[in-house]
Order: sequence, then C-alpha cells, then structure tokens
Amino acid sequence: MNVEEQIKNYINSQPEPKLSEMEELHRSILQLSPECKLWFLDGKNSENKTVSNPNIGYGSYTIKYANGEIREFYQIGLSANTTGISIYILGLKDKTYLAQTYGEKLGKASVSGYCIKFKTIKNIDISILEEAIHYGFENK
Repeated sequence: MNVEEQIKNYINSQPEPKLSEMEELHRSILQLSPECKLWFLDGKNSENKTVSNPNIGYGSYTIKYANGEIREFYQIGLSANTTGISIYILGLKDKTYLAQTYGEKLGKASVSGYCIKFKTIKNIDISILEEAIHYGFENK
C-alpha cells in the first residue's frame, strides 16, 4: 500500500465529523504546499508496539542529532487524537513562536512549542491555522 492509500485509509477510519475535518485539513495543507513530500507514520515502533497516534506528514527537513546522526522528517503533521485533531509544526528554532504569534488569534485551541490541538475546526480560525502551517513550511 502506498503512502496516499495509507493516508486515505487513516482519514476514512475516523468517525464523523472528524473524518470530514481531517479531509478538509489534508486538502488545505496540500494546497499550501502542493509538491510536498507525503509521509504516513502508523504510530508503532520497531517492535510493533503503539507509541503514538498515527500521523500524516507533509514536507521534509533534516534533523541533526547531538551524536552526529542526520535524519529526514516531516515539517507539518496532522493527527487525530482522542479529543480532536493535532497539527504539528516541526523544526522551528523558537519554541515560543507558535503560542506567541498564533495562540490568541486561533480561537479555542491549545498551542505548545510545536503542536496546535483543537476539538473541532469550528472552534478555530482556519485562516490563522493556515498561516501557522505556511510559516512552518517556510521556516525549516
């Protein structure tokens, strides 16, 4: 199964209204970066144990670890969680930027150094979320 099929299956496995909202967010992210690399992580580690929620990833950046190891990873992530949806904006150097810049303008959302979490897109300003995602693509 290719990445696009994995993403489609993951989104389709969600109950409504989360399914429709995930589809909308997926389309929106692809419009912001139509040529981006797509990723799908099933949330399982090398021992097939669930360690996180599955994630759809968009874009690519390079991480250099303290031990010298270099890895490629996605810039923007989309994931369903038990209470709603999470958007991950990874690779930002300033871990206070998202909360300071978008936190109050987003609406009813929790904003950390790299994660924007909300119950439903009805509770947030989607244009502000798109602005944050665009920033994430541009600032790797």
